[in-house]
Amino acid sequence: MATAAQWLEGARPRTLPMAIAPVIVGCAAAFDLGAFKPVNAALAAFVAILLQIGVNYANDYSDGVRGTDADRVGPLRLTGSGAARPEQVKRAAFACFALAMIAGGGLVVLSQAWFLLLVGVGCIAAAWGYTGGRKPYGYLGLGDVFVFVFFGLVATLGTTYTQAGQLSAAAWIGAISTGLIAMALLMANNVRDIPTDREAGKITLAVRLGDTTARITYVMMLAVALLLPVLLVFNHPWVLLVLLLVPACLMPSRLILKGEQRSSLIPVLKQTGLINLGFSVLYGAGLILTTIIVS
Repeated sequence: MATAAQWLEGARPRTLPMAIAPVIVGCAAAFDLGAFKPVNAALAAFVAILLQIGVNYANDYSDGVRGTDADRVGPLRLTGSGAARPEQVKRAAFACFALAMIAGGGLVVLSQAWFLLLVGVGCIAAAWGYTGGRKPYGYLGLGDVFVFVFFGLVATLGTTYTQAGQLSAAAWIGAISTGLIAMALLMANNVRDIPTDREAGKITLAVRLGDTTARITYVMMLAVALLLPVLLVFNHPWVLLVLLLVPACLMPSRLILKGEQRSSLIPVLKQTGLINLGFSVLYGAGLILTTIIVS
């Protein structure tokens, strides 16, 4: 039976910034619109974190039963390592999804944005279908699209809309940028796993692009994410704070471009997650400072 520490590691806490970052950006965009609501923000954060953990457990279960994690480099996988039975990991995933639906239901009631119930169902279906089911789209190179849409656009814009009842250019730019950084994190993970994924028939975008191009794509995603906020500089000059992250991007970019050993890419995951969190804080601060100073 897996220990509590192993279950915690299986939840992949290093990926949680990917869930928190879009909520921070969405809240800042709502504040910029004069409509920040703390309770709605807290519920959105719960939904995002629970979905992220649920996705991680679902991925652990599905890859484990398919044998994809039988010979991998990186953190512990509960199913693949035999630390937990597959059904236990599957139940943990669905428990997280259920709790996310409860929190999401409360958010919909408070915001009266009833159409988001369908979005919530889509999130759960997409989370499971990433590596689960008969034809998981994560094995077809579409996992990156899922991450961009749900951990970029949906999470950010949903957070803003459930507070402000509308969207703005700042919300869209923030959503795209944080989505690109989340994609970069997944790309780093998949670059590390190219040899084992190829053997297991898991054709991720990194496998499709090839090792060299996938590494360059990671750097380009970070670069575009940091440069996009410049489009808002005339009305929101303080968003240029995100450029303070440029030095923080240099180390993971160097590792991804030069790291020959797959194990040397493991730190890139944590670093990219922190970059996403840093982006959300600086971008959010830029929106809030502009609102305060202008008003």
